[in-house]
Amino acid sequence: MISSPEPVAVHFDEHSFVVELADGRSLGVPLAWFPRLLHAAPEQRAKVELSSAGMHWEELDEDISIAGLLAGRGDVSRGEREAA
Repeated sequence: MISSPEPVAVHFDEHSFVVELADGRSLGVPLAWFPRLLHAAPEQRAKVELSSAGMHWEELDEDISIAGLLAGRGDVSRGEREAA
């Protein structure tokens, strides 16, 4: 099994966040993919814990894996969107 590169830093702006990876890559991700982060205060977003697998925000109950981001997955805690 191939492991994902580790995150080394996370930076936010108004509409997105960038994850810096140990292998030198940077991933830009829309905050809209993760509503808990989108609606969180900047102080809450800053309280991220980095691990070999991804990122965790205890206060927000949010976990994001690097493997998921590389696969293009957003928040999977909500089910598929219902048709209007």
